[in-house]
Amino acid sequence: MSATHERLVEAGAGILVPGDLTIPENPHGVVVFAHGSGSSRLSPRNRQVAQALNNDGFATLLFDLLTPEEELDRANVFDIPLLGRRLAAATGWLRHQPETSDLALGYFGASTGAAAALIAAADLGVEVSAVVSRGGRPDLAAPRLGGVRAPTLLIVGGLDTQVLELNRQAQRHLRCNNDLEVVAHATHLFEEPGTLEAVARLASDWFARHLTNAKPIEHTQAGSTTTPT
Repeated sequence: MSATHERLVEAGAGILVPGDLTIPENPHGVVVFAHGSGSSRLSPRNRQVAQALNNDGFATLLFDLLTPEEELDRANVFDIPLLGRRLAAATGWLRHQPETSDLALGYFGASTGAAAALIAAADLGVEVSAVVSRGGRPDLAAPRLGGVRAPTLLIVGGLDTQVLELNRQAQRHLRCNNDLEVVAHATHLFEEPGTLEAVARLASDWFARHLTNAKPIEHTQAGSTTTPT
């Protein structure tokens, strides 16, 4: 059983944004989601992955990186350093919640949110135990990639050729434990049947392996190229 609590999340400088904190019984760790441009904590794709992680015993936090007023300025949506600071501030807030204060912590970033997650991970160091990127733009965090210490998994659709190449280039700058998984027959949004489920399995396996108080999840471990079933 998992319980979802709507909270106002402290995003730094006195800014409060809405968030959804879901906590299963005896959670293995907590995963904070960073959505991409034009999306929000209500993103159906991130919520589907979050639900799968909840089912596997992980707590999750989905929150809005910007206030409604800030979202009106499109420059804020692509201000990766700002989004990274918001994510780091939300991590500090999470550490003050009694239900999650002692849990190992990971980030799940999508699109531009993946760059924000990597910047926050570089800033927070050992505070972050693992990062997963879905269809992400790690290249937008290029100056900070060498400072990321958390094991990082990059997941890209096999048909998302331009983003796949950007991920391969960014991977060369990572100095942490890292891997690149290609989901066959998937485009950028992983809308094809079975592809988002493949993302969730890969993410759950990665977090189970690298969050310090996680327990192994019984999945078939994927290789470098994953074909949805």
